[in-house]
Amino acid sequence: MRKVTVLSFLVLLCIGAVHGQIRGNEIRVVVSPDHNDWEYALGEKCTFTIRVVKAQNLLPDVTVDYELGPEMYPTEKKEGVVLKDGMLKLRSSMKTPGFLRCKVKAHVDGRTYEGLATAAYEPDKLRPVSQLPDDFQSYWSETLRKARELPLNPLMTLLPERCTETDNVYQVSFQTKPGGGRFYGILSIPKKEGKYPALLRVPGAGVRPYTGDTYTAPGRAITLEVGIHGIPVTMQQSVYDALANGALSNYWTFRRDDRDAIYYNRVIVGALRAVDLICSLPQFDGKTLGVTGSSQGGALTIITAALDSRVTFLAPVHPAMCDHEAFFEKRACGWPHYFLYYGGADDKVRQTVRYYDTANFARFIKVPGWYSWGYNDEVCPPTSMHAAYNLIEAPKELHPYLETGHYWYQEQWDAWQAWIRKQLGVE
Repeated sequence: MRKVTVLSFLVLLCIGAVHGQIRGNEIRVVVSPDHNDWEYALGEKCTFTIRVVKAQNLLPDVTVDYELGPEMYPTEKKEGVVLKDGMLKLRSSMKTPGFLRCKVKAHVDGRTYEGLATAAYEPDKLRPVSQLPDDFQSYWSETLRKARELPLNPLMTLLPERCTETDNVYQVSFQTKPGGGRFYGILSIPKKEGKYPALLRVPGAGVRPYTGDTYTAPGRAITLEVGIHGIPVTMQQSVYDALANGALSNYWTFRRDDRDAIYYNRVIVGALRAVDLICSLPQFDGKTLGVTGSSQGGALTIITAALDSRVTFLAPVHPAMCDHEAFFEKRACGWPHYFLYYGGADDKVRQTVRYYDTANFARFIKVPGWYSWGYNDEVCPPTSMHAAYNLIEAPKELHPYLETGHYWYQEQWDAWQAWIRKQLGVE
């Protein structure tokens, strides 16, 4: 029996190793603009070179489909184009600021492979279409004032299995606003007695558990990673999967025609109450407090920094929820693309989401920020993100990683982490 058990274990190890080695595709679709920096002047022609390669060599007689034009709104589409020598060149331009995208699908042996590239046309001149409500600041000030009338009533549970040599790790929860339930998160506090800087991590879209952050500055900073759904963040994955496919499916659309009841109202309030929690900790130094996140978390990063003067720096990556109303000008809008996918031009929705547009919060950023995204992002289009970024008057750094879509390069992650450590003073 023991021999069988050992043999079974070795087989499982081998299977796991084999699965771990699957990486990428043998065939790649490469789309290359003719400027190394992918940047062009208005009216200047961009030449996209399309190549389909196998084992680093051109693959002849491949059939491709392509789209060409402003991102999300291609003006040229063709199917069944044969690349006799394995290559195709396409030329186009833009007369207004934005991003020109060439997207290609290649069909080889019954499989479809995709590639794209996105040229920037003077994106620093982009401005959001979304309107700023006259009472935007007063609305959020009053919303937060009312929420803070409710005590945080924090609860902390030590998670011994997650503690490290340098940090105690807790699941924490706290009240958000009357009727808003609790926020849950993973809080890490250095074991050594002292005062420490702090970092708040806000999440991307979805429903999932969280592990917390004991890697950015072990033993040298307080970190709090929060979930947004009012449920514990340490349950089995199957629980979150069931919620994502059931009660919380498309949660970003809930009550989107009511500025006080839209799902993101309690989410934003919860992120600000997370700042309250950090500031209430006796280990917090009271001086340095950063916020960071990507996608939905990138939006919440900008929103939190805009609404709370205790935040001293921010680092959003490919922020979502930028320039919702760009849809009405046939220009790329940010995730979740309310009007593109969820109900057209409903006026109540349009008025509501103005209070939940990252671009409108970006106007009120006053602290240093590190910003990053990719030109090939199809979830959070660079047009929408640039439009919001251009409104920021505080010190800012933009670090585009041109080929990335809605994901990270290792170099991007490393640069982001290094900047955060520098701001925390823990290099």
